[in-house]
Amino acid sequence: MSEPVNTTPSGKSDLLKQLRIDRQETPRSKFTPMQLMLAGLAGSVLIGGLWWLFASGKTFTVQTAIAQSLAATQGTTTVLEATGYVTARRQATVSSKVTGRVAEVLIEEGQHVKADQVLARLDATDSRAQLELARAQLNVAKAQLADLQLLLDQAERDAARQQDLVERHLVSQQAADDARTLVASRRSRLNAQEQEVKVADRNVELAQVGLNNTVIRAPFAGVITVKAAQPGEMVSPISAGGGFTRTGIGTIVDMDSLEIEVEVNESYIGRVQAEQPVQSTLNAYPNWKIPGKVIAIIPAADRSKATVKVRISIESNGDSRIVPDMGVRVAFMENTTANSNANKKPIPGVLIPANAIRVQGDKNIVFVVNDERAHARQVTLGQTYADLRQVLNGLQANEKVIIKPPADLTDGARVQAQ
Repeated sequence: MSEPVNTTPSGKSDLLKQLRIDRQETPRSKFTPMQLMLAGLAGSVLIGGLWWLFASGKTFTVQTAIAQSLAATQGTTTVLEATGYVTARRQATVSSKVTGRVAEVLIEEGQHVKADQVLARLDATDSRAQLELARAQLNVAKAQLADLQLLLDQAERDAARQQDLVERHLVSQQAADDARTLVASRRSRLNAQEQEVKVADRNVELAQVGLNNTVIRAPFAGVITVKAAQPGEMVSPISAGGGFTRTGIGTIVDMDSLEIEVEVNESYIGRVQAEQPVQSTLNAYPNWKIPGKVIAIIPAADRSKATVKVRISIESNGDSRIVPDMGVRVAFMENTTANSNANKKPIPGVLIPANAIRVQGDKNIVFVVNDERAHARQVTLGQTYADLRQVLNGLQANEKVIIKPPADLTDGARVQAQ
């Protein structure tokens, strides 16, 4: 039998106390502090391992360059840098020598033309008519000359007969004198007509020149850079018509005459000399180094800008990548080999592109490619040579470095060189 339940007030109170939950009592942990610390450390290692596994699986596509030994490049150093433009020494806006309407244009931009090649033709109706008129006048003058020649011959025969009659006392001396006077007159007219024939002949030549002037030819071999006129437009060697008349057919440039023109601050012009070697870099092709030399220093300064113009040759003239008005950066070099002596020590270190260096705090980092992995190297930097930088320590010659390393590139990351 079950025990009877105590229903008294004191009994009910004891039962309620047994059922009440004590919220102030803290449950005890099943793990010790050392166990919790070890578990956190294991979790950190696991997260780091997963991150390394994910990062190592990503492949970066990069551009690389070879570290060059300064012992091989010793002999030239940059003494000055300047900017300028590619210019053409031989460039012409081709126009006609006469005013006329364009009948035909035979050129297009980028077309290569030879010297004396026909570029365009003007309407030659008037010039051709002038030539025909001059030829007709020449024929008339020649016919008159032939007629006068016949009259002179007749007068000379008459004069001879009159003289014979005078000697036989058959006519008076007056008749013989009149005959000689007629001969002299007709000879004079003949001489004048001969000059008229020469004038008519010169008029034919002049009309022929006028007709030839309607054909516009290339003054030299080159490339057409501008096509300025179309058939039906008026062209003139001088500006006329309030802007409605063209002054040229097109512009031709001799690509073999390209050179570089830079402006050097007059404070540094003393560093530039004739025949000085230079290294030029086109803005369009920053990785292409073009050798050259100083042609001349223009003996005049720009007062407003305090600069002096310098002309520089291009050894790669004829390359289709070089076109007029391109921006260019020029490094003036100084040959140190000629000024060195036998006891001069070689310059230490290697040269790499300046954009291969990443600055992290107070450290200079370079990523070296080895076994398709990027390995971070801390390097010690030296002097600057144009867009190259000297590395004194941390790199060896012929090692492959990454140019413009990505911001998220890390040590040991997988890379693929372009």
